[in-house]
Order: sequence, then C-alpha cells, then structure tokens
Amino acid sequence: MEKTRVLVLAGGQSGEHEVSINSAKSVLQALPKDRFEVTSVVISREGRWLAEPESQRALERGSAPSGGELVLHQAQVAEGYDVVFPILHGPNGEDGTVQGLLKLAGIPCVGSSVLGSAVCMDKVMAKAVLAAHGIPQVAYQLVTRAEFTSTPEDAIKRINTLGFPVFVKPANLGSSVGISKAKNDAELHAALRLAFELDRRVIVEAATSEKPREIEVGILGNDHPQASPVGELTFDSEFYDYETKYSAGRAEMHIPANLPPAIAGRARAMAIEASKALDCAGLARVDFFYIDSTGEIFLNEVNTMPGFTKTSMYPALWGAAGVGYADLVSRLVELAQERR
Repeated sequence: MEKTRVLVLAGGQSGEHEVSINSAKSVLQALPKDRFEVTSVVISREGRWLAEPESQRALERGSAPSGGELVLHQAQVAEGYDVVFPILHGPNGEDGTVQGLLKLAGIPCVGSSVLGSAVCMDKVMAKAVLAAHGIPQVAYQLVTRAEFTSTPEDAIKRINTLGFPVFVKPANLGSSVGISKAKNDAELHAALRLAFELDRRVIVEAATSEKPREIEVGILGNDHPQASPVGELTFDSEFYDYETKYSAGRAEMHIPANLPPAIAGRARAMAIEASKALDCAGLARVDFFYIDSTGEIFLNEVNTMPGFTKTSMYPALWGAAGVGYADLVSRLVELAQERR
C-alpha cells in the first residue's frame, strides 16, 4: 500500500513555540510508519523556514535557532505532500495565514481552513458569530487603540458599564499573552496599555458572579463533529494566566470533570454547535466557564489547534473516550484528506 506523505510544521512565532515543537515530536513518533511517510519542518520564532538539518536539530533541542528562509520562499517544499499537519499556534500559524497558503497550493491541511482559523483566532469576531447563534458568553466591550488614544474617556465609560473586575485581552493573541485582570481604574488603564502594545483591538470582559470552573471539550470531525468527555482545569491563581499555563504543577487536569450529567451534556452539545457555527474542521478544543451555584455555562473561546503533546488536554480528552494518541493523529490526517 502506498504511504500517505505528511509534512508536519512546528515552532512558529507564538509563546507556545516550545509546546508546538514538543507536540510535533509526539506526532512524529505516533503516526504509524507502515501507513505514513512523515517529514518535519520547524519555523523559527522570527517566522523563518528552517532547512531539514536545522529543523531536526530544533526538534532535538526543543527550540529553533535564528536564521532560515522566508516562509513564502520555501513553501514550495510542501508540494508533493498529501497532507500538511500545521501544529502551529497563534499569529502566522493558527490564524488562517498558513492555511490560506496551503489552500492556494492545493495541499490539504489538518484542522480548520482559512475562515474557521481566522474567526476563532480573533476573539471579537468569534464572539460576534457565537452571539448570532445564541451561545451564552460573558458581557464584553471592544476597544480599539485609535479610540483609546483619541477619546479615552468614552472608552472607559463604555468599559465601566461592565463593572469591576474585568479581564483585558488582546483580540488576536493566544497563550494568555497580554491578559490582565483589572479591579479598579488604575489597573484598567495599565491593562489597556499592555494589551495595546500587542494588538490594535482589545476585548474587555466582565467577570462572572463567582470564580468559575474552567471546563473543556474536544471536538473531532468535519461536517458531523463529535464531542469528547468534558475535562476540567483546576488551579489556585485568580485566572488561567500565562504563568499558570506554562509552570509545571500550577494546574491539574481532571477527566472526566466532576459535573452533573445534564451540565456535561449541555457543554458537549454547545461545543458541537459552536464548532459548526465557526466553521471549524478536523479538531478544536472548546473552553467554557461553569458557575456552580447557578448552573450557568459561558463559552470562553475556541482553539482550532490546541496543544498536542501526549499529556495535553485535547488528546487526553479523547483518550478518555477510548481514542488512543496514534489513532487520533491518524484520524486527523484522514479528516484533512476527506475535507479536500
């Protein structure tokens, strides 16, 4: 039987550069050698395409060196592969840019295409789509850098309708980068200045009535997606910030989450509805806030290329459903080919 040729792209410019490389190593080890011929390319933190020897060294070290060629100049390397698996996170990887490049080249890629990737990456656009479908979310306000610079009083007045505390987030960054919790006007101004250093559009979200439980659902499939069991992240910090996310021992996964069956069922149904509304494909991880005292569920965000190490939440969720890691990555390659 002729093997499927797979090109795995890893690294990239986000704060999850090392997570991406570790995910790629796991995928490379897991894809069955009797069915797949797999090659890997690492993209540096500067967004440069590394040649095969440098890519291999980056995988061994867990981080990419500087150097390399422009991605646009080297993308022809992908020609001849049956599928590209872009295990890339954040801007210039998970936001539809790489997906668009591959679409123009006529090469199937694992995960969502241009629209789903771009909309899910942009928190403001994702919220607008989800609101149109009646999916519950916390109250929020969009503030642009231009507005905050020219008429800061008007921007603050709108934000103050949310009450304190609020969470301030760049609209187009992942990994909890640039996110702050503001409990008063002084902290709000500092949080906005930080976020505007990273993005020209910022979203300010109201806090829930009490500290929420953070629950997550994995989605697998194209036109008929399936939902995994519900998992939960627990941690002691005020919110799931960058330090908590990437410091060992700061957070714990619980799969399945200790939830009433009706709540778990509602979260799974909502995750499928959201993935369809946002035109996701292949895989997604849908994150929610759950309020114990009221039974409310609010959709937080949809991640179209979640971390993919063997201990990451997404594969762990499907492991709890009886889908092993090797079967999961093989299925994702098949889904990419099916979508073509």
